[in-house]
Amino acid sequence: MHVGIDFTAGAWQGAGIGRYTRELIGAILAQSPDIRFTLFYAAGFPGADSPPYLREVRRLCASHPFTRAVPIPLPPRRLTQLWHRLRIPLPIEWLTGPLDVLHAPDFVAPPTRARTLVTIHDLSYMVHPECAVPGVAAFLRDAVPRALRRADIIVADSESTRRDLQRLLNVAPERVSVVYPAVDERFRPLPPEVCEPVRQRLRLPSCFILFVGTIEPRKNLVRLLEAFARIDPTALRIGRDDLFLVIAGRRGWMYQPVFKTIERLRLQDRVLLLDFVADADLPIVYNLARVFVYPSIYEGFGLPPLEALACGTPVITSDNSSLPEVVGDAALLAPADDVNALSAGMIRLLQDSALRDRLRQAGLERARRFRWEASARQIIEHYYSLSTGALHEATTRALR
Repeated sequence: MHVGIDFTAGAWQGAGIGRYTRELIGAILAQSPDIRFTLFYAAGFPGADSPPYLREVRRLCASHPFTRAVPIPLPPRRLTQLWHRLRIPLPIEWLTGPLDVLHAPDFVAPPTRARTLVTIHDLSYMVHPECAVPGVAAFLRDAVPRALRRADIIVADSESTRRDLQRLLNVAPERVSVVYPAVDERFRPLPPEVCEPVRQRLRLPSCFILFVGTIEPRKNLVRLLEAFARIDPTALRIGRDDLFLVIAGRRGWMYQPVFKTIERLRLQDRVLLLDFVADADLPIVYNLARVFVYPSIYEGFGLPPLEALACGTPVITSDNSSLPEVVGDAALLAPADDVNALSAGMIRLLQDSALRDRLRQAGLERARRFRWEASARQIIEHYYSLSTGALHEATTRALR
């Protein structure tokens, strides 16, 4: 069986779908020694900057005896325009050779003659269009329904997303397979001697609440800042240390209100902006936090709360979309639009040591349910079902 995988997001994106793609495909390759894989990806114009995760592409190819990479000499945006805006019918098989299955882990699939598996992570651009870049939302509104019609198997990150697909795009539930994302084993409780050097290098305070994610409207950071501003930092001192809020994430889009809110609330001395945190450091940053907070307006899954649970860090998150499905009873929940509830929840977690201990244990147990190996097994089963179907169709045509 020959499986082609669109690895563009894995090659270019640091967080979100990029990390999902790298982790999932790595687990799939580790459990599929007899399958032939081709990882194709937008590689940028010749002579321009290479994809930031090109080393990971090479590592994956080296880890599997029947895996090769096919770089396409276009940047991601140009390749998207070629396939999905201009709809040029250039099948990916012209570059990869014949495929039995095409796996598209980022909403849309290129033109192909193979059977396809397409992952829909969320429908945030429809549920909360005010939080999306207008051009991106318009593209997805056009491209995703076409991808769904062509897909042989649709994968959703959660039951919440499966319900959204039925409610908003009239996709029959039986066409959708829920395959949960997972948390890598490197996200675990770590000892102080491992964590403290990273604290010093990143200049992290001794006592802080942590948020991890791209700075964009859907993450609800303006309300988080307003909730944090209502906490008296001296009343919640740990020893002599004041309380800080650490935001770890790159600027995404429409982020200006976040920085204006920091100035309006005079939080410049209490909020630390880390920008993007390297994969090797991220588990340690979770471990160092007193509390992790994720007040998102909407999520198709919500990987950061799960990573925090796996590190034993108490979590408070929103009570909407997929987030209760992810955290279960291992976290505090609050309405995303209720600043008072969010502030009270953070205070409660900081003050109640018994609650923190209970959530720590519950979080560790909850996180063990989400493993990339299990997610990969589900996808591999789909590969075989699609390949068998394609073989049956070819045999039927030959006998006619």
